[in-house]
Amino acid sequence: MATEAFMLKESALLSLRTLKSLFMLIYAIVMVILLPFRGRRRVSPVEKEEKIQHDECSHHRKGAVVRVPAKIVPWKSGGGGGGVVAMKVVDHVMRRELAIKRVLEDGDEKCLREYWLFGTKRGDTIFTQCWTPLSVKIRGLVLLMHGLNEHSGRYSNFAKQLNANGYKVYAMDWIGHGGSDGLHAYVNSLDDAVSDLKVFMEKILTENPGLPCFCYGHSTGAAITLKALLDPKIEAFIAGATFTSPAVGVEPSHPILVVLAPIVSFLLPTYQCNSAYKKGLPVSRDPEALIAKYSDPLVCTGSLRVRTGYEILRITSYLQQNLRNLKVPFLVLHGTSDSVTDPVASQKLYEEASSSDKSIKLYEGFSHDLLFEPEREDITQDIIQWLNSRV
Repeated sequence: MATEAFMLKESALLSLRTLKSLFMLIYAIVMVILLPFRGRRRVSPVEKEEKIQHDECSHHRKGAVVRVPAKIVPWKSGGGGGGVVAMKVVDHVMRRELAIKRVLEDGDEKCLREYWLFGTKRGDTIFTQCWTPLSVKIRGLVLLMHGLNEHSGRYSNFAKQLNANGYKVYAMDWIGHGGSDGLHAYVNSLDDAVSDLKVFMEKILTENPGLPCFCYGHSTGAAITLKALLDPKIEAFIAGATFTSPAVGVEPSHPILVVLAPIVSFLLPTYQCNSAYKKGLPVSRDPEALIAKYSDPLVCTGSLRVRTGYEILRITSYLQQNLRNLKVPFLVLHGTSDSVTDPVASQKLYEEASSSDKSIKLYEGFSHDLLFEPEREDITQDIIQWLNSRV
């Protein structure tokens, strides 16, 4: 009897502990759900939008050419839709104003820098730009895709070096980045970015018949480009591609995040996770490059949003399973000390791709942002030499 009583007492204690644990879990979930919505204030962007649209008309510099499609997605308005919506609208409107201003204020006499805005079927507006050499004969095209949290304008110097070698450069700020629509650095689906890239490719090829078209992608931009190139319709029109630090392999900070990511990204897509990915060395070994990057208003410096992180895991998983289907000629460059994307995955890309023309170069001790490393000139020349040998 004493033994049974002891067992019943122990069982009751376990039940109480279980109930307490369950209560704490429910409490934590409720707090996580409520936390992102606390302390937000309402912001009306109407006056700001009107000022931006008025100022855009007066920003044009001499020699700048601005082409905007006749049917463009109208500017969104917060108009009573709540503070969160208003903040999102102001966010992308202000980013677009700055992106356009930088294009118009580029006074380089060796190239013509232009921008376009095009509307997607989803109703989003995408910011694109190009650099056209003025004193060098154009012999090829390069379509550039930036990485996560940054924007195409960061690659202006690289684009101008390509110009000097006879390449007209196009670039697109993918959704949630730079001058394009969306909450900053939030991506509901990277398939949307892939789709937008395909539309942009078709526009470029139509406007430049007879010129070979190459792609350049960095990090997540390389992953987006790779997925687009796996489409046989796109592959047929691309002469080759170059990638720096491609997001073919990305490792979360804890294995459990792989399991939780689909659930949390559905429940709290815009929630910012402080520890979604492993923290490592800086993305560049050049202190000045780091300062320039993280002081740029068009670069997102906040924590990774849950949905965005999940989408990166999803596209890298897809690429890992389909590397053998890549047939386009390519060059992949990666630093061995990259703490953001895995150089071993780039080696796997090189080994498994079906491309008959493929090359890889690993830079010992280099970090993630290769085109912003102290040796950026050497890396740029490696890319240009590869392009030149295929024109």
